[in-house]
Parts: sequence; structure tokens; C-alpha cells
Amino acid sequence: MADCLFCGIVAGTVPAFTVVDAPEGVGFLDVRPVFKGHVLVVPRPHVAQLTDLPADLLPGYFTLVQRVAAAVPEALGAQGTFVANNNIVSQSQPHLHTHVVPRTKGDGLRGFFWPRHTYDSDEEAAAYAVRIGKFLG
Repeated sequence: MADCLFCGIVAGTVPAFTVVDAPEGVGFLDVRPVFKGHVLVVPRPHVAQLTDLPADLLPGYFTLVQRVAAAVPEALGAQGTFVANNNIVSQSQPHLHTHVVPRTKGDGLRGFFWPRHTYDSDEEAAAYAVRIGKFLG
């Protein structure tokens, strides 16, 4: 879709801090992360929400999400991850995306209030992307 930000990232015409670029989708750092290392995973085709993703693409897409969810704690020393997606409500971009957020006990995340943090620089964001990407093989 020509005017979709995430389609532009998938196509490589919009810059992003890419963590993984696979046939099943693309994972990149959220520019307004809940915590540093917060990754968004999107399918390659433009679909607005999870219910629009063709059934034959579900296994590959969620295997990619699962791989990212395994890589984030290993790469960042987190204890786990919070994995979620919104459908329409609270969905900032109208392209299916799954959040993979690094979590550590006592990190301050409470319920669905997501405080946002920023990277100190593009270099810091790039370093996070590389660290996570190394664990995706």
C-alpha cells in the first residue's frame, strides 16, 4: 500500500532500525519504545489487523514473532517479553504489527499504561537492532 509507513519499511523505502528481514515479515525497533529493544514485527503483505492475515501466513508470521521474542531477552539480558498486538483501537499504524517488549521484574510497567522512552541517538538504536538481530540467526 503506497501510503502505509510499515509497507515502506518492508519495501526498504522508509528507513528503520531493522532487527530481522525474513520472507515471513520484518522486525524493526519501535521509534517510541516502551523499553529500549522494543521490536515491532510486521507481515510483508499489507493487512490492517490480525483478522485480515490469510490463514496460510499465520504459521510463518507467528514463528517469526516467536523467534524475536526468544532473541530479545538473550540479546538484552531481559527476563522475558511482553508480546501483544492491537486491532484497530490503539493501533497507531493501520498495518498489522506485533509488539515484542523486553521485560524485567520491577521494570515499572503496570497493566496497559505504556510509558515511552527514547534512544539517546541513532547509533544507540542501531546498536540495539544489531544486538537483537544477532540472536535471530
